[in-house]
Amino acid sequence: MGIYDRDYVRREGPSFLGSFVERGRACKWLVGINVAVFIVQILTNPNDPLEPSLGWFTDALALTVDGVMHGQVWRLLTYSFLHDPNGIMHILFNMLFLWWFGSDVEDLYGPREFLTFYLTASLASGVAFFLSSLAWMPTTTAPCLGASGGVLAVLTLCAFHYPRRTILLFFILPVPIWLFLIIFLAGDAYVFLNRGQSGTAVAAHLGGAIFGGAYYQLHVRLLDWVPHLGPWRRRLFGPRLRVHLDEEARSKWKSPKRRPPSVSPLSVHHPEEGTQSSVAAAAFSGLDDEHLEAKMDAILEKISRVGKENLTDSELELLVRASEAIRRRRT
Repeated sequence: MGIYDRDYVRREGPSFLGSFVERGRACKWLVGINVAVFIVQILTNPNDPLEPSLGWFTDALALTVDGVMHGQVWRLLTYSFLHDPNGIMHILFNMLFLWWFGSDVEDLYGPREFLTFYLTASLASGVAFFLSSLAWMPTTTAPCLGASGGVLAVLTLCAFHYPRRTILLFFILPVPIWLFLIIFLAGDAYVFLNRGQSGTAVAAHLGGAIFGGAYYQLHVRLLDWVPHLGPWRRRLFGPRLRVHLDEEARSKWKSPKRRPPSVSPLSVHHPEEGTQSSVAAAAFSGLDDEHLEAKMDAILEKISRVGKENLTDSELELLVRASEAIRRRRT
C-alpha cells in the first residue's frame, strides 16, 4: 500500500466549520496574544491627554532607540504585540489582515514554520526601524509599536503565492493583492526616502515586506536552520517516529555493491498506525534522514488538514517519489 492509499490521504477535507476550527492554529494564538496584550495596555493607560506616556506596560515593551541602546533588546520583538491603546482601529486592521492572509500562508508552510516566519519577520522589521532611527534620530523620536511589520511580511508572501487574489479596498473596490501591496509600499517608500514624519513606522513596514519577499525568492525554510530542535519539536507537537534497521535489511544491505543508489536501508515505524515505510527518498532529495522525516511529517499533516490539492509542486513530487520507493521496497 503506497502513501496515496492511506485513509488520511483519501479524506475529502474538513467541513466549513471544521476548516475554521482546525486551520490557522498559529494565527489564532497570535491574534489571541495581541488582543490580551491590548487589554492590558488599555488597563494601564493613564488616559490623560497631557501625559505623553501610554502607560508603564506599553513603555516597557515599545521599541525605542534609547531602550535598545541601553541593552533592552527584547523591544526589537515585543513592540510587535503592542498597539495604540487610544483606539481600536490599529489593532483591528492588523489582526484582520493577519487572519485573512496569515491562515492561508500557514496552510502552505505549516504552523511551526509560519510562526517562526512571523516572529523572525517582526524582528527584522524592528531592526529596520531601529537602524533607520539610529541614522535619522531627529525625525524618528516616537516609539514604534504594532504588528504591521510582521503582517506586511505575511501579506507579501501571500501575494507571491496568490497574485490573482483580490482585496476589497475600503470594502468596496476590488483590487488585486499585488497592486494593493505595490501602492501601499510605494507610499511608505516615498515617506521613508523623504524622511517625512507620517506618524507611522514606515521603515518597519518596508523591512517586513523585504523580508517576506526574500523568504519567498530564496526558498528559505527557517526551521531547517535549527536541526538540533527537530526531536524537541516532534516530542512537543506530535508523535515521534522511530527509525531503525531490521535484521533482514542489515544483512541485505551490508555490501555496498548490492545497494541500489537511490534506496536507503532505513525503515520508519509510526507508533500510532503500526505501519512501516521506507525513507528511501533521502538519497534523491539530498537531505539526511531526520530532515526528510520532518518534511514528510509536515506534508502528511498538511494533507490531513487541508487536503492533497493544496500541496505545492515540490511537496507533490516528494510524496510521489517517496511512494514509488516504498512500493519498490515492498515488492
